[in-house]
Amino acid sequence: MSMEQLSLFDDREAYNPLASRMRPEDLEDFVGQEHLLGEGKLLRQLINQDRIPSMIFWGPPGVGKTTLAGIIAHKTHAKFINFSAVTSGIKEIKEVMAQAEQSRHMGVKTLVFVDEIHRFNKAQQDAFLPYVEKGSIILIGATTENPSFEINSALLSRCRVFVLQPLSSDDLFRLLKRTLKSQKGFGYLNIEISDDMISMIAEFANGDARTALNVLEMAVTNGEISSDKTSITLDVLKQCIGKKSLLYDKKGEEHYNLISALHKSMRNSDPDASVYWLARMLEAGEDPLYIARRIVRFASEDVGMADSQALPLAIAAYQACHFLGMPECNVHLSHTVIYLSMAPKSNSAETAYNTAKLDAQNMLAEPVPLVIRNAPTTLMEQLHYGEGYVYAHDTKEKMARMQCLPDSLIGKEYYHPTSEGKEAQVKERLEQIKKWKARE
Repeated sequence: MSMEQLSLFDDREAYNPLASRMRPEDLEDFVGQEHLLGEGKLLRQLINQDRIPSMIFWGPPGVGKTTLAGIIAHKTHAKFINFSAVTSGIKEIKEVMAQAEQSRHMGVKTLVFVDEIHRFNKAQQDAFLPYVEKGSIILIGATTENPSFEINSALLSRCRVFVLQPLSSDDLFRLLKRTLKSQKGFGYLNIEISDDMISMIAEFANGDARTALNVLEMAVTNGEISSDKTSITLDVLKQCIGKKSLLYDKKGEEHYNLISALHKSMRNSDPDASVYWLARMLEAGEDPLYIARRIVRFASEDVGMADSQALPLAIAAYQACHFLGMPECNVHLSHTVIYLSMAPKSNSAETAYNTAKLDAQNMLAEPVPLVIRNAPTTLMEQLHYGEGYVYAHDTKEKMARMQCLPDSLIGKEYYHPTSEGKEAQVKERLEQIKKWKARE
């Protein structure tokens, strides 16, 4: 082993980004994710016992997905291969899988880490499947997107999903304090920075360790240097953060108070209050995608059938936030919040589901009426599946007098349309349908 390999922190190390230098190599230095890595927790036991299954790490940026994969690489006795979903295609995947298959025959496990696995298309993901099934590789994927939607069900079913949470402000505070003392961080400097300013960085980072370390690095780089210390002033820190740091606990009561204020102001058709509460959250650093998700819910929960254009508009606002981020997406959210505030309101979709849910939970074994069952086989036809079914499109009225509810629920009504907005037309239509079906 050369002297270069023996030196962990040679001169070039200081030029690496702080977030890279502070990446832990063992669980003792890992910050956060106590629900997975605390003493006795499942993932910690799997790592310590070197019994790693194929798995997916799902969580927002900067919470330790790649770091955990690196720790596993140090702990496992498997050959470790780091894969990027951004730069790797099917050809590269198959080459790596062929090497893994050879290693398996020699008794050597191969652990493949795929960062941003959600960026792989179906064909690329399918290329992993037979090797995961045979045990040729242990696959660890990292994703910021919901794996239920972004990862093939066949591959997902063969992986354990571990959900990583945003780091708490306390987690980030401890990480920043450690960084100031660590020789891998700024321990070689005498940094003067108050605990209040460290807390400001932790709050601003919004659960993202990489962001917190980047802000600290920028603040130190722009600090006031004297003969014996580097001082970080509040003015310098505010410039690095790029905005006024507002008091806003994104996981505490104020977080829920503000989203409640936005929701109820829109429900009460008050566009001025709605835009104000929106601005309060965005300017305090709230994730615009979180607000957009709540707006999507509101579009169906509170506007619903009264204006069915509310939902596609809310979805479009979410996509705009995803494409652009802050500050550009603030106008898309403002546009949608004002529209929803002024839209007619109906909660009939929510009340219909909640009422139906109670019956569904109590009658999970209720059989489907034979008339609306499919009959793809002769046996099923002999058992009267689909007997008497009328294809609605073949009728003059485009509907038939068939029983679609189970016997015990005949006549039960869940949907009660209001007379608000466009739903007034739906109400009139439903009344006509019921009158027609009631006629023999």
